[in-house]
Amino acid sequence: MMTDPISDMLTRMRNALNVRSTSVDVRLSKMAQGIARVLKDEGYITDFKALEAGVQGKLRVYLKYGPEGEMVITEITRQSKPSRRIYRGVAEIPRVCNGLGIAILSTPRGVMSDRECRREKVGGELLCTVA
Repeated sequence: MMTDPISDMLTRMRNALNVRSTSVDVRLSKMAQGIARVLKDEGYITDFKALEAGVQGKLRVYLKYGPEGEMVITEITRQSKPSRRIYRGVAEIPRVCNGLGIAILSTPRGVMSDRECRREKVGGELLCTVA
């Protein structure tokens, strides 16, 4: 039994980036798909695809690197945890690296980036930050 599948997803992505892997497989869930969609929309990953494998299924995330092989994602950190949930209103959403990074939030309208949340004027649970 896994207690925090989002943290597992982020750790697998971090590990795959450290060994310069082109893709990584994580457990399929709506939350994982939402996080992958935000990362793709913001340009941090190339693509993602849901695979039917077994009962749960898998989500294949294709990682992105720069022209000389440098990592696009330099830091990805889990903020809200099952033991300590962190909720932010629209005025309290952090600016990661003075706007160069993103924060990913789970809102009543779905998983969104901090820019989308400010535009839509909605807050939610601060899932992770990416720089």
